[in-house]
Amino acid sequence: MKKILLCTPAVIAAMALSSCADAGPNTQRGAATGALLGAGAGAIIGHQSGRTLEGAAIGAGSGALIGGAYGNARDQEDRRYYGGY
Repeated sequence: MKKILLCTPAVIAAMALSSCADAGPNTQRGAATGALLGAGAGAIIGHQSGRTLEGAAIGAGSGALIGGAYGNARDQEDRRYYGGY
């Protein structure tokens, strides 16, 4: 069960980031930045409960999803404003 909990965020992040080939620059940058910040925050929070690695993995997955969603919204706004890339 512990291995499943550790692997789930990594699988989710891999699936979410695998479609970034046609994504705009803000989506890619947001996902990468979110993953780094989420991993750091997750490691700090996880350290308090004695599960640093699990916290970092969950934080990285969550941060990548949130950062990618934010970057995608910025890319769509740019496309509307500038008429597409």
